[in-house]
Amino acid sequence: MQAVILAGGMGTRLRQVVQDRPKPMAKVAGKPFLEYQFDLLRRHGIRELILCVGYLGEQIVDYFGDGRRWDIRIDYAFEREALLGTAGAIKNAAPLIQGPFLVLNGDTFFDLDLRCLIQFHQEQKRQDSAVLGTLAVIALDDPAAYGSVQVDGRSRITSFAEKAIGSRPASLVSAGIYLLEPELLDQIPAGQKVSIEKETFPTLLESGWGLSAYIGEGFFVDVGTPAGYSQFQNYIREVSE
Repeated sequence: MQAVILAGGMGTRLRQVVQDRPKPMAKVAGKPFLEYQFDLLRRHGIRELILCVGYLGEQIVDYFGDGRRWDIRIDYAFEREALLGTAGAIKNAAPLIQGPFLVLNGDTFFDLDLRCLIQFHQEQKRQDSAVLGTLAVIALDDPAAYGSVQVDGRSRITSFAEKAIGSRPASLVSAGIYLLEPELLDQIPAGQKVSIEKETFPTLLESGWGLSAYIGEGFFVDVGTPAGYSQFQNYIREVSE
């Protein structure tokens, strides 16, 4: 299975502490953050990667090349003229995608058992051919910085809610890892800036397609903020001791 990593964002939230490189290249214990994504994927047998790059993407290409040094194969999908958003970047990579594929946000880390996610999605797809994707979600005590995901008793997503101001009761939030069917690519307009969570996923539900939620456990953090970046550094320090 291929994995698409969204690594093309501007990184404005992290700019005060990481100024000279794209945020997926932010150093953690001497390694770019992307290497930790690679480690997670390799651990679950996934070695074919597509990196969606844009802002300062040449730094990523120069550093990782074709990936053989990390025992993986890397292809690149460049956003040449303008940033296309998360769904737009995936659509831009469509010519490189073959079959069902994973998507990982380039600024979040979730220590998830990817094999379990894949098996869960396959079972959901067997039960209902209208299911076009499965989102890894996690329960957070303070989900104010994230949009929440509502799920029914069959693990089907029923709706999405925008980020809230202030705290609210614990709820499920998207953890930035998705398993998507290639048919979903047909639902994304080409050459346009589109958000997969704010636009594509809600539109799919409105059109009668299905999305499932896999509730996972493990360390989760958004490294795209100074606080999250520091938290991830502490996590790597602890697991390395």
